Amino acid sequence: MIKKILVSQPKPSSEKSPYFDIAEKFGVELIFRPFIKVEGMTAKEFRTQKVNILDYTAIVFTSRHAIDHFFTLAKELRVAIPEDMKYFCVTETISLYIQKYVQYRKRKVFFGTTGKIDDLIPTMVKHKQEKYLIPMSDVHNDSVAKMLDAKKLQHQECVMYRTVSNDFTPEEVKTFDYDMLIFFSPSGIEALTKNFPDFKQGKIAIATFGPATAKAAKDAGLRLDLEAPSEKYPSMTSALQHFLSEKHK
Repeated sequence: MIKKILVSQPKPSSEKSPYFDIAEKFGVELIFRPFIKVEGMTAKEFRTQKVNILDYTAIVFTSRHAIDHFFTLAKELRVAIPEDMKYFCVTETISLYIQKYVQYRKRKVFFGTTGKIDDLIPTMVKHKQEKYLIPMSDVHNDSVAKMLDAKKLQHQECVMYRTVSNDFTPEEVKTFDYDMLIFFSPSGIEALTKNFPDFKQGKIAIATFGPATAKAAKDAGLRLDLEAPSEKYPSMTSALQHFLSEKHK
């Protein structure tokens, strides 16, 4: 019987999250505890990449993390971001987050609708004269660079933040008594094996979101009890709801 579930993500800020409905409907306890955290590069580390922010006229943001770490680094490096800097964001929500750091006028901020950079590229092509700087995590591939090269855009990718294991305290290790663990990235699986080198899955159900996470779990020798998304269940919450209703029959 599944009674206690660890969700390796921060607790949803909205009371309307489907996770809370699931907890109530199935009488399960949900604990939100990220296995990974994002930390920024230091100014010293960033300098080794030999990237001068002021050589660029536009910044491409793919997440709020990217915004936080870009402006934090600029401050540490004592770089004053010019008023006419343009910002290209993968969603409107991310674009609005820029206001935390600068007053922006609509004409300098552009955004896509799908959250994928592919959707933003046609807008970037309209501004072909810009020199694009793309802050990234230490874990990335060269797919973005290839897409921009194909459109002959001037661009530079740089690492501004990294994903690290959000280590468990000895007390947390002692009280690790979950019936199910839910993972959303390969880094989460890595953090599990790092924090619990002698982890024995036994009856613990493991759920993963996305093919890369599923592969990392299988490579780590774990048994997968739930894989999302699927055609029928596009989100982790819909897949979890179905899984629990089968279990509770």
